Amino acid sequence: MARKKTLPKSIHKKDKKQPLTRDALEIVATHFRAMGDATRLELIQALMEGEKSVQDLSNLTGMSQANISKHLSVLAEHGIVAKRKEGLYSLYRVVDYSVYDLCNVVCKSISDRYQRVHDEFLGTGI
Repeated sequence: MARKKTLPKSIHKKDKKQPLTRDALEIVATHFRAMGDATRLELIQALMEGEKSVQDLSNLTGMSQANISKHLSVLAEHGIVAKRKEGLYSLYRVVDYSVYDLCNVVCKSISDRYQRVHDEFLGTGI
């Protein structure tokens, strides 16, 4: 039996804002593309614990420092991370904390979806 799709409790019709312009949607899409890479998500995840150098991130992830620097520059360009100099090192940190909320919402949605699929599969008697 098909379930009726309803909006999450956090979304109410009275709370809806005016639709974004095409230009605004392009800006949003660009921001999502900046985070739409597993390597960048891994770096954001590593930075959840606090600021780290490229060398620290390389040690944690096993990625090359050049690759990490390239991805951090994309994240910095979009205002997601920032860096500060400390001696010879640049330390990176997350400055747009909304990425944590976004990651939590997406991860929960994926988890819920797969749990429903799992539950429906078990309910078939197979």
